[in-house]
Amino acid sequence: MPQSYSSLWVHLIWSTKNREPILAPLLKREVYKAINEIANDYEIYLDCINGVEDHVHLLVRLRTDQSVADIVKTIKGNSWERFKDDPNNYVTWQDGFAAFTVSPDNLKRVRGYIYN
Repeated sequence: MPQSYSSLWVHLIWSTKNREPILAPLLKREVYKAINEIANDYEIYLDCINGVEDHVHLLVRLRTDQSVADIVKTIKGNSWERFKDDPNNYVTWQDGFAAFTVSPDNLKRVRGYIYN
C-alpha cells in the first residue's frame, strides 16, 4: 500500500506553571492565536482549542508520522518562546500533560466539552 491513513484523535490538556491563573481573556486570545499559528507552521491538525485561566484543552488529529509527545513539545516549547521576553504577557507551562484518545464517534462530544 503506497499511502498511509490514520484517524488518530487526541484530547490534550496541560496547565500553566504552578497552575497560576494567568490566562485572562486578552492573553488567552493571544496564546490561542500563537498556538494556532504554531500548529499551522508544523503541520499539526488542531481541530479546536479552549481552556480556563490555568490550563488549556486541544483536540488534535495525528498524522502517521507524528507522536503525541512531539506535538506537545512543539506547541508548548514554541508558545513559551513567543511570550518569554514579554514581562506583561509572560506564559510558561507546567511540565507534563494529559492525553486521551478520542474515537471518531465521540468527536462531537469532546468538541462540545472543550468549547464549553
